[in-house]
Amino acid sequence: QVQLVESGGGLVQAGGSLRLSCAASGRTFSSYGMGWFRQIPGKEREFVAAINWSGGSTYYADPVKGRFTISRDNAKNTVYLQMNSLKLEDTAVYYCGAGWAGGYQDAYEYAYWGQGTQVTVSS
Repeated sequence: QVQLVESGGGLVQAGGSLRLSCAASGRTFSSYGMGWFRQIPGKEREFVAAINWSGGSTYYADPVKGRFTISRDNAKNTVYLQMNSLKLEDTAVYYCGAGWAGGYQDAYEYAYWGQGTQVTVSS
């Protein structure tokens, strides 16, 4: 069992930066692929970024490439999402997921989810 707790969300002006953190419990964190998704009301959860168990491979959705960076620290059981050059359309609840083995872009591939953290980008 893995429990995930996101933090770091908030209100930021367009062009600004935020860093999200996802702290995981459990001894098997380092064996899991991790990912970040986002969701706005009335829409499906959308893939943002993913990282494999070692941190050696990272993947990004096209809208965030070049602006967001996913990383992990297995010693701290934490995965991060550094978000730069934020845009109005980045406003959403951001969720951390754990446990993908194959299809990192699909929410159903993830075994565990956090409760989400709100990111609001203002003009």
